[in-house]
Amino acid sequence: MTLDDFDFDLPERLIALRPVRPRPASRLLLARGDAIADRHVRDLPQILRPGDLLVFNDTRVLPARLRGLRRRDSAHGTGESRIEVTLATARPDGSWTVLAKPAKRLAPGDVIVFDDALSAEVLGRDGGEVHLRFDAEGDAFDAALQRLGEMPLPPYIAGRRAADARDTEDYQTVFARVPGAVAAPTASLHFDEGLLAALAAAGVASTHVTLHVGAGTFLPVTAARIEDHRMHAEWGEVTAAAAETIAATRAAGGRVIPVGTTALRLIESAARGSGAIAPFRGETDMFIRPGFAFRVADGLMTNFHLPRSTLMMLVSALMGVARIRAIYAHAIARDYRFFSYGDSSLLLPED
Repeated sequence: MTLDDFDFDLPERLIALRPVRPRPASRLLLARGDAIADRHVRDLPQILRPGDLLVFNDTRVLPARLRGLRRRDSAHGTGESRIEVTLATARPDGSWTVLAKPAKRLAPGDVIVFDDALSAEVLGRDGGEVHLRFDAEGDAFDAALQRLGEMPLPPYIAGRRAADARDTEDYQTVFARVPGAVAAPTASLHFDEGLLAALAAAGVASTHVTLHVGAGTFLPVTAARIEDHRMHAEWGEVTAAAAETIAATRAAGGRVIPVGTTALRLIESAARGSGAIAPFRGETDMFIRPGFAFRVADGLMTNFHLPRSTLMMLVSALMGVARIRAIYAHAIARDYRFFSYGDSSLLLPED
């Protein structure tokens, strides 16, 4: 299959720049097999069945976007230049891989100064990715991020407005627990404490896994044949308790429904070896595309995705390419709000 198989035209007016408040007031496209209905996220306690299990990603988004000045006095020249850095991956030695703009202005030995208490040395560069070593670590580095960092809004939002104090709350789930993501698991942004309590009262259980969403989630697919695309790796964990809860749900006949593509990729990665869910800790680069055999997930709650993206390929693998085309055509015709701050969908392959 090619990238064109996952393309569609989206009116720019449907790209959400702010989320709906309260969170569960967002619209929900319910797709059961071939049937499509227009609902709201607050309707989930009536839509789901007692015994179903929602799997949430409890990663916490870092204020990972930093702005500083490159200072140079070396063989590469002298002078200052404004640089924007987005943290991407923490390396085992404490250094970071980051996405930098404009990366072409950086060379090994350069220093980026963010303020009097935080700077970083450029160790290397590979295209838009830059290898940095900060002069703070541990609690001091975390404090500097909280002081200087901005929420790393996706490019289609950041290109139209700057991040602000409201995003600090809006771009974080209510159950965010484990710091490490540089993008939010956006399907979970629709939940608040009231909805979680209503779901529990309706007999819908939940569990948490952790997948630190990386900046690579925003990188475009460049391979013409999707089989040639290589996924970025992200770190995740399915604890023994979460694996046991998922296995027990399946054994009892309940449905396992991950909330977000990150939770889905992680639990399917945890079943990659034996085919059954098991504890997992480490990196996953699983690429889910049409033809994939799902072993754990019975459905998926997810926002609406970018055309020609790996996430369009993932939902097409779950529902089928023709169904997803019909679902997205319906969403556009009914003015659903798209992408990270937009509306959501509940995709159930079997009616």
